[in-house]
Amino acid sequence: MIAPGEWRVRPARADDLPSVLELAKLTGGGFTNLPQDEGALARRLAWSDASFARSDAAPANELYLLLLEEVATGRIGGTGMVFSRVGAEWPFYSYKISTLTQTSKELDRTLRIEFLSLTSDFDGASEVGGLFLHPDLRTGGLGRLLARARYLFIAQHRAGFGDRVIAELRGVMDADGNSPFWDALGAKFFGLSFPEADRFNAVHGNQFIADLMPRHPVYTNLLTDEARAAIGQPHGSGRAALAMLLAEGFAFDNYVDIFDGGPTVNARIDDLKTIRGAREAEVAALADGVEGPAQLVATGHLHDFQAFLSPLADAGRTLPAAVAAPLGLTPGTRIRHVDC
Repeated sequence: MIAPGEWRVRPARADDLPSVLELAKLTGGGFTNLPQDEGALARRLAWSDASFARSDAAPANELYLLLLEEVATGRIGGTGMVFSRVGAEWPFYSYKISTLTQTSKELDRTLRIEFLSLTSDFDGASEVGGLFLHPDLRTGGLGRLLARARYLFIAQHRAGFGDRVIAELRGVMDADGNSPFWDALGAKFFGLSFPEADRFNAVHGNQFIADLMPRHPVYTNLLTDEARAAIGQPHGSGRAALAMLLAEGFAFDNYVDIFDGGPTVNARIDDLKTIRGAREAEVAALADGVEGPAQLVATGHLHDFQAFLSPLADAGRTLPAAVAAPLGLTPGTRIRHVDC
């Protein structure tokens, strides 16, 4: 279990590049939000830093990169990202799974044909993604802390995000890092293996997929059995993340990634469990011996944002002194907190 105040979630900085790169090397293929390329990561950190420095409220094209940090040592244990608006620079494409029913009276047969249609239904939505935890830290609730901190960040800066939020999950891959969905569809048009396309995507973005992918519906019965079975299924390592998203209030509405066929889930931001349940308070006192169930607590604005676990007393007005001191919290600090 996580001790109160032992770990916190905070904005990434430029000097976090070595730590973020080490995490990226552990992700495996298909994790395009955290590319295994130092230059690409440096550009993401610069993009994030500029986003945290932006004073305008309306969402444009911001990336907020958040890191899980051990307070006592400064060790970086994970990443999480929030994108203010997808489709800002070019359309944000997904495949929508649909069904066509056809009947022949002469043959006395009815066929239900599944097909994939290219859509940009989520243009303008916000996105949470980039959730990755060091393999040694995947027990005890740190993943849940990191994931839910993103929603409190949105709540702290609500005007900077849209009405809806999406999350794309990495799709099914084999032991060699190949995607059966890509092999059956994308590879036919691009002449690239999935690892090759994945590396290009991580560095340059996936607009090349949208530019060249066929616009007409794709009938799934023309794909291989392996590709059809992969549609809408998460990578094995992403099943826990999908469960957390569904518990938070996201839903799978038959949208999948055009790259690897992984599921895309969505929700109304104001309906998310963490945001609906959060309460605001002003710390009035710091005390020893504060006990009770841990709360997820967030403080600060933009660059000063941080989120952590701690018991609270007096409806959030009293914070444990041992938690507050290392985090720089004092009486008068405004907090937003929600049940774990």
